[in-house]
Amino acid sequence: MNIAVLGAGISGLSAAYRLRQLMPNATIRVFDRRNRYGGVLETLNRNGFQIEQSADNFITTIPWGVKLCKELGLGEQLVQTNPLVRRTYVVRSGRLYLLPDGFLMMAPTKLLPMAVTPILSPFGKLRAGLELFIPARKDNLDESMAHFVRRRLGREVFERLVEPLVSGVYAADMEKLSVLATLPRFREMERDHGSLIRAMQKQLAANRAAHLAEQSGARYSMFVTLRNGLSSLCDALAKTLQPETLQIGREVTKIQKTAEGQWLLETKISDSRTATSQTAVSQKTSIISNVASPPVKSTFVETENFDAIIFATPIHESSRLLRDSMPELAGKLAKIEHEGTAVATFAFNLDQIKQTFRGMGFVVPKAEQSPILAGSFSSLKYEHRAPDGKFLIRIFAGGSRSPELAELPADRLIPLLWAEMRKILKINGEPLFTVIAHWSRTMPQYHVGHRELVQDIETLANSEPTLALAGNAFHGVGIPNCIQSGFLAAEKLSASLVK
Repeated sequence: MNIAVLGAGISGLSAAYRLRQLMPNATIRVFDRRNRYGGVLETLNRNGFQIEQSADNFITTIPWGVKLCKELGLGEQLVQTNPLVRRTYVVRSGRLYLLPDGFLMMAPTKLLPMAVTPILSPFGKLRAGLELFIPARKDNLDESMAHFVRRRLGREVFERLVEPLVSGVYAADMEKLSVLATLPRFREMERDHGSLIRAMQKQLAANRAAHLAEQSGARYSMFVTLRNGLSSLCDALAKTLQPETLQIGREVTKIQKTAEGQWLLETKISDSRTATSQTAVSQKTSIISNVASPPVKSTFVETENFDAIIFATPIHESSRLLRDSMPELAGKLAKIEHEGTAVATFAFNLDQIKQTFRGMGFVVPKAEQSPILAGSFSSLKYEHRAPDGKFLIRIFAGGSRSPELAELPADRLIPLLWAEMRKILKINGEPLFTVIAHWSRTMPQYHVGHRELVQDIETLANSEPTLALAGNAFHGVGIPNCIQSGFLAAEKLSASLVK
């Protein structure tokens, strides 16, 4: 069997790895137009700093990430977040305030911290407490995150706590983001217990969530990373594949379904190589950008037949490639919208940081009208990421809130973010250097109705036994979800082809 995997990100690499296990005699080819594998996962090492260009860790309650790391011999590399600073800050009026202790994404597990937090006004606190008496919605219909939280906890809790926390994860428009496709367990809490607050209290009483009660915001104790960087996971997957499997720098430009039932792929190979641009903006600060230089010189076009195919490319690319052979599926895929983000990493000497941070990072409400979505104290979160006496901060911008920032050139975006950081974080001097990554159209938007749309997509995809879909656009945006999607795609093809 000859199998093509389109996309060499974590989903495509996981699919190829699982195919190799299930079909050791198959010929597998993984195509990617970039001149590197790993997709958005990219670890840079600069002057003793370890810099993650996109995701910097993954959750352990979804098992596929940890399980794969252990399979690949990376178990000893797994590192937990720093237990001394497992808190989150929220910005209000340009100042950092700790998230109320026990506030878990959108539900408080403790009432006293909510009552005394300066983030909320007295009216906002009172309205949140009335959640205990708001009638529960019992149906299974979808609704937006904004509508759900305002309905249960009020406008102020939504604007000042939930919106920045959830935006930091999904970079989405809360008026469109689906509760059922992202955080369905909160709707389950409402339906089963009549109140989010009551549900959390019952869970605490049963000791099922005691380990969560001490956390704020994202469940940091449940997150891990790899000591050598997340690129080491992609490297380990690549090493399990035969050398000719990875077709890096080879773009699939056209796909046709042949009369014999095979997939004819037209690929384009460029003899140019992606160059990383570097621009000096001052004597003390340099910017390194992941924006590729324009392609140059000639290209070479080839065609090849495959018995089966896995699409692990961004949805807009998959939709374009399927337009001729499966137009209905292509049309459904095109309905999943995407946003882009920019991730800027700033390096400092430790003595430039004039305050002691008790949290791993901060989120910024939309109401602050800031260019920053969120920030992570990267070397505080994971201490191995900076040399002794140094400090590393990652700043996130763009998303649905400010989509233009995801595309803004580095020499314009960096000064904008740095000016805002000065106001919020009170840092002295200039950064030692800055690294910026632009990720255009990489974050799928799980809008209201997303689950039904995915059901339609999977029905259409399942009608073609030699085609499978993988990636972050369907059932979860995190690394473990992507790994599982690759595994499931490989298992579908194996079941179809090995009879």
